[in-house]
Amino acid sequence: MAEETSATEPLLADLNRRYSIEDISETLPKTTGYGTTEVNPRFTRKRLLIVGSVLMTELCERLTYYSVVANLILFCTSTLDISSTDAARINLVFSGSVFIIPIFGGYVADAFTGKYNAIFGSGLIYVIGLVLLPASAVDYKAWFGDHNDISTETRRGFFISSLVLIAIGTGGIKANVGPFGAQQVENLGPQAVQSFFNWFYWFINVGAIIAYSGVAAVQQDVGFDVGFLIPLISMIIALVIFVINKSKYNSSPAGGSVLQDTIGVCCATDCKGFNNARNDNGGKYSNEMVDGVIAVLRILPVFLFVIMYWAIYSQMSTTFFLQSERMDIKVGSGNVPVAVLNIFDTIIIIALIPIMESFVYPFLERIHKSPSHLQRMGIGMILAAMSVFVAGILEIYRKKDISIIGQTLAGDTFNASSISVFAQIPQFTLIGASEVFTSISGLEFAYSQAPEFMQGVCMGLFLATSGIGGYVAELILEIVVALTGSNPPDSWFPDEINDGKTEYLFFLLGILMLVDFVLFAVVAYFYKYRKLDKDQAEISESTQDKHCVINENVEITVPQHVVVKYDNKEQNITTEM
Repeated sequence: MAEETSATEPLLADLNRRYSIEDISETLPKTTGYGTTEVNPRFTRKRLLIVGSVLMTELCERLTYYSVVANLILFCTSTLDISSTDAARINLVFSGSVFIIPIFGGYVADAFTGKYNAIFGSGLIYVIGLVLLPASAVDYKAWFGDHNDISTETRRGFFISSLVLIAIGTGGIKANVGPFGAQQVENLGPQAVQSFFNWFYWFINVGAIIAYSGVAAVQQDVGFDVGFLIPLISMIIALVIFVINKSKYNSSPAGGSVLQDTIGVCCATDCKGFNNARNDNGGKYSNEMVDGVIAVLRILPVFLFVIMYWAIYSQMSTTFFLQSERMDIKVGSGNVPVAVLNIFDTIIIIALIPIMESFVYPFLERIHKSPSHLQRMGIGMILAAMSVFVAGILEIYRKKDISIIGQTLAGDTFNASSISVFAQIPQFTLIGASEVFTSISGLEFAYSQAPEFMQGVCMGLFLATSGIGGYVAELILEIVVALTGSNPPDSWFPDEINDGKTEYLFFLLGILMLVDFVLFAVVAYFYKYRKLDKDQAEISESTQDKHCVINENVEITVPQHVVVKYDNKEQNITTEM
């Protein structure tokens, strides 16, 4: 259907009501001469520069974080004289804390500082922690003489203090950088937000690849003192990139103590529900606030069943790593870093995201078969369960051929299987594929289902599921050790896994994941998605493009209700509906 418009004044008046001049100039192609058009450079350069700086900040921050955790267990056992099982516990508690703290990071940003200041302040704390990390690894005798060494207890003190500060820093950034980046594109509509989160996750994993392949090799082969300097430099670069575009960001100010009001609304409820908390019924809180709390509480059951997924995910840096140490790492005449298998998790993510974003999801959208956020998350859970089942099968075969000669890693000797460490590729690849579905879709779900003023807290809650997952994984280990003992051959998780039955632990984790998936599917089936509010609906509507013909020589695509000028004259346009 084509609608001919001859009078431009009513259309122009409608345009003034719906768009600012910035909206038009950033969306409309620019006519450069008769019959030629080009994309407005202010759109491509300004928008890409802003979003690019957020993505590069996240890349450098994730490179920093994964450089810290890549060989955390190996550093504990080789430098700090900590047992393998205790090192795994430290790893799980640290990883858990990193993702619990975003609850408070989101609260601080929403209530007091705003997202920009929360990210920058957390980055400064992060840097202080990263200064202490190489201090725990330096060979003081080599640098300052035999009488200037420090004790193992002092090194452990530096190390633990560093982990605490790093957890605070990364937790504050994690809760806010995703929503902050999405704010930069949300006026382009929900598809732009979905695209941002996909590429946001893609950049995270580019940082992870650099950390696991490059930085991990430096730590293992050169030394942890040098290897821990790299994440410090990376985090400083992240802060510089983030600050450079401060004046160009679209940033919302803090909106008051959202978490405190949320608790207040919950405390004001009774058996009749939330009505007593509303202003209309004599309560202290606006309808918007009460409805926001209800929206977040509706999301919590979904989040609850994501926790087990993250318990499985945490195995990559713990039980999978312990398995890697005891497999053949030789390639030709050299050794690969033990942590290098993590890059197969990230490679599959980097490969799958563009495929899903550019081909699979658009195709499913066209045939009206596009999976919902929760359906995608469920697919990821199945893949995660498959990963630990594969790890259990590999563990059985790995232990059938243990070399008595052993291999040395960072000064520690391990009796390793003759099976190549690259036999772990399937389990890491399955975890990576699961992230594309569960983690990315979960981030988007948390963002889209929360009111704007509670997005920081809601994203923090989603990230907290990862942290709680780390704690749950640690709890499972404690229960397993309590039931099976810590001594081989009956223990499912002894200090030396060559002598135990760790394959049973992997199978147990897989079964727990499948049970969790069934419960998640029930919750997902009954979940009702939050409808867009009026403003969001208008944004979504306004970003639906229309094909416009100016004359036989010029054809462009512009947003609905836009007047086009050509050679400084208003032109009649034909809009194809």
